[in-house]
Amino acid sequence: MSAKKGKVERIPTLDSDAQAEEFIANADLTQYDLSEFRPVRFEFEKKTARINMRLPQSLLDAIKKRARERGMPYQRYIREVLEHTVTAR
Repeated sequence: MSAKKGKVERIPTLDSDAQAEEFIANADLTQYDLSEFRPVRFEFEKKTARINMRLPQSLLDAIKKRARERGMPYQRYIREVLEHTVTAR
């Protein structure tokens, strides 16, 4: 929060990467409320393989609940959990 203003502004809606880059390059970000941002994980690798599995409904419901809490689609959440488990050492 800016000490001079005492007021925190909302980030404006930006319609392109160019607008976002210009905003970041020129804005005093201390004047803006950045609390609405959360980390985003980008998936660059193309998804070409498919799987089909049966799960108990209670497990699927729990997965969907966790995915909602994380603000992501449940299939992406499943991929993230699998990737984390496979790459963890």
